Order: sequence, then structure tokens, then C-alpha cells
Amino acid sequence: MDHHHFRGKDIPHIKLDSKTSIEDLVDIFASTGYNGRQLGEAAKLYAKMIEEDAVICLTVAGAMTPVGFGGIIKTLIEKGFVDWIVTTGANVYHEDHFARGFPVKQGHFEVDDMILYEKEIVRIRDVYIKFIETLAAEDKVVQQMFRDKLTDKSFTTAEFCNMMGKISSERAKYPDKSFLVSAYKYDVPVYVSTLKDSSLAMNLGVHRLQNKVYNLDFVREILEQAAIVYNSKKSAIVELGGGVPKNTAQQTGPMLDQILGNDDGGQDYIIQITDARPDTGGLSGATLQEGKSWGKVQDAHSGTVTVYTDATIAFPIMAAYVLATQKPRKPKRIYKNLDKYYLELQKVYLDNLKKDKVKIKRKH
Repeated sequence: MDHHHFRGKDIPHIKLDSKTSIEDLVDIFASTGYNGRQLGEAAKLYAKMIEEDAVICLTVAGAMTPVGFGGIIKTLIEKGFVDWIVTTGANVYHEDHFARGFPVKQGHFEVDDMILYEKEIVRIRDVYIKFIETLAAEDKVVQQMFRDKLTDKSFTTAEFCNMMGKISSERAKYPDKSFLVSAYKYDVPVYVSTLKDSSLAMNLGVHRLQNKVYNLDFVREILEQAAIVYNSKKSAIVELGGGVPKNTAQQTGPMLDQILGNDDGGQDYIIQITDARPDTGGLSGATLQEGKSWGKVQDAHSGTVTVYTDATIAFPIMAAYVLATQKPRKPKRIYKNLDKYYLELQKVYLDNLKKDKVKIKRKH
């Protein structure tokens, strides 16, 4: 794309007043410069994803639920603005505190952690969690949930989270304070990209020592995720942070093309909210344009926006904008269709394998 001309939009002299709405604010952002402009364009791209009925994946790195952001995710699920999720185990584990009524409070980051340890207070930046009343209590909940479940056959993390959502919907004190419950009710698959790197898996340890075996089928879920993209006319990702959740969603393109011989080409749209540098070679900071070389995104020149800022700042603005400007969509009920998607992808691959021609024709 050629940007070497002087035909851009005029920069406004911004005016704010008591009637400025979220729509106005996003328009203002988009008309300015720097990361304010990128944030405005990201919010508008999110709206475009919804308008074009793209299948939208939300990836959530780090620990966003301890600051209450599970409530935003819950609302987006219920409006049909998130169709599947890839997240860390921390976000699933800490989200359940709210459903159970376990205490999570604002604290401070300028503290002596030796003192906090003695007082049995666990800190995530400036958020405090009680060791006994919250963490130990949550551990007992998770251990009880899976004492006699998922031990008889292999499972995926989507099944694991769906079961958590079902149990919390029936037994939690505040089920309306859990995005997992909404994901269960709306058939939104929630994948935990690194289950063993979390308290969720740690709590299975007490049962494993009693000879109960948990067989996570991680290859199955990689194929399920690719099958979701394969069965989507348009596919999109909203990435909060980077890390493994980001790569898990983006590797669907290389899975379809590089491994299975498809010509899918990757995601149609991606929004990335990150504070990581691209020049260190890490995945969290890798540009979306770089992803084109891997087949992770359809176009290196359009359909992508990266905002270099804190996701706790950008995400509520983007969410508020689409909630204000977009009509709710009918749930896609992807979780109920995972077996069908998987079997379809399997059939096409095996049929072509028999022909000694591993080439899956692109459907969209």
C-alpha cells in the first residue's frame, strides 16, 4: 500500500462536552494519531467483524479476570459478539471466585510482600486475594468438580471448561458472575491453551496421586480449532495480550495449510492489543503482518489493527463501542457442532489422502 501522499483526513481540533458518547469518543480516537488512532480503528474493525458475521475468537492472556473483566466477556458472549475463546488457566480459575462469592479486593503494588505473605494475602499487581478464604476455597471447589469426572476417556480443555460452566450454573452462589456459565449456556467453546500451567491442573494432582488418570487430547483440540476456522465463511480474532492464547488461535491457518495441505490463508481479521515489543522475536510482540508469512492472516495490508497499550484500558472501550453500535447476533452454538466440524475436516483430509493428493479445497 502506498501511503506516500498528502491526501489523508484532516486532524480535528478535538471538542469534548458532557454529551460525548462512546461512539463519539471512538470516532475522535480514530480521527487522531498514535495509539489513540489505532484504538479507534480497532473498535471499528471489531464492529466490522460483527456486521460481516465473522466467527470471532477472543484470546485472553495473563490474568484479566481478577480485575473483573470476566463480566465484559460474559456480556459479549450473550450478545453473540464472541463465538469461541482461547485463554489461560488463570483466567478460568480466578473467574470462578466471583461465581462462588470468594473475596477479591483492590490492594496496592507498593507493598512489602513479606508482610503480605505473613498475612496470607496473595497479590496480583494491585489486586489482593485471600489465601484461605479464596484460593484454598477455590481449590476445594475444583477438586470436587473433577473428582469423578473426565477420568474415563480423553478430553479437551473445551470439554473441561464446559463442565466447569455447567457445574457452576447449578451450584455456584452467583452463577450470573461467570463468563464460563454463559459460555456453557451459549455453547461457546473455551480452550485453555496451557492447562498444566495453572491451578486448574494442579488441583487434579490430588486425584492423580490416587491413581485417577486424566488424558488431555491436545491434538484433538488443535484440530477442533482448525475445523472451526475451516467451517467459517469469515474468521476473526480479538487478541488481549499475546502469549500462547494468541498463537493457539493464529496457528489455525498453518494447521490447515502447512500441515493439512489446504489453501485457507488464515484469519480474515485480527485485532491485537499488546504492550510487547516486536524486535525481540517473541510471539507476544510479533506483528500481524509477520503472521502473513506463516499463513496466519489473509492479508498483510488490510484487516488487521495492532494497538500498543494496556488491554485493561483498550478492551472496555472496544467492548462498549460494539455494544452501543451493533445489534445482538444469534449464537453460533459452536460447542455443539465441534464433533461435526472435526469429522468433516477428517473426511476431506482422508479422502484426499486416498487419492494421494493431500489438498483440501477451500470452501470460502
